[in-house]
Amino acid sequence: MKEQLAVPRAEFRSYYGKQILKTPVWDWRIAAYLFAGGLSGGSALLGAGADLTDRPGLRKVSRISALTSVLASLYFLISDLGRPERFHHMLRVAKPSSPMSVGTWILSAYGPGAGVAAVAEVMPKRLRRTWLGRLVARLARPAGLWAAATAPAVASYTSVLLSQTAVPAWREAHPHLPFVFAGSAAASGGGLGMLLAPGDETGPARRMAVVGAALELTASQVMKQRMGIAAEAYASGKPQRLRQLSEALTVGGAVGALIGGRRAVTAASGAALLVGSALQRFAVFEAGVESTRDPKYVVVPQRQRVDAGQRAHA
Repeated sequence: MKEQLAVPRAEFRSYYGKQILKTPVWDWRIAAYLFAGGLSGGSALLGAGADLTDRPGLRKVSRISALTSVLASLYFLISDLGRPERFHHMLRVAKPSSPMSVGTWILSAYGPGAGVAAVAEVMPKRLRRTWLGRLVARLARPAGLWAAATAPAVASYTSVLLSQTAVPAWREAHPHLPFVFAGSAAASGGGLGMLLAPGDETGPARRMAVVGAALELTASQVMKQRMGIAAEAYASGKPQRLRQLSEALTVGGAVGALIGGRRAVTAASGAALLVGSALQRFAVFEAGVESTRDPKYVVVPQRQRVDAGQRAHA
């Protein structure tokens, strides 16, 4: 006979109300690092496509963006690490079980290709006539294709890096966060192409932006529905405000990309997609920080896992 409880089972939500996890010491530079890396990956993919379809204006904008964005990403990362030699030290070993180690090698593989392709676009005419200039011009296409091949990893590896921490809002989002980041990267790369490329060459950028925005928004909604109580960290306070503004700008930018038309509309839509992508990364970052401050995001999932294990062995 099943024992009847005299009082309802207690619902544990904290250990004496104390914060369990330390709040990450990372600051806004890590959120900027997440965005810049995604923008670089999206731009590299768009640049390779523009090269293969003979769109020189879009190719130039995208290649230069891919290089400047990855350099900005490295700056933000190394700046937050505090000691630049730490990045170098991570290259001394390759540790597949460490997302940071894998990410360092991904950036190291991606960077030279993005660099050669971008340099080919900005070389002075006088240098182009030298043997070095001719060599760089000859290597530009294979370098750009190499950067494009590694770009998806650049755009999404940071989601793995976040989800391998103990931060509840990042850890619980691990099945879906790579899709959010990949979609955001495509939306931002397409948005920059829409903003800066010649009007008659923005077709691929607009299509890429729409697909990226759709993936980002869909994956974000699925993530929040399936990640359990930790989803609350995305639905209140600063993370919620950032997320709502991001979604509004991304939807508006995608609609503008679909409509096309006047150059001003295309440029404004591209700018909206860029800002929306940046705010998406900042919203994810802030949600993670907030989730460490409330012990229920640690305790409740722990209790659920314990109860599930007990039921499985009953």
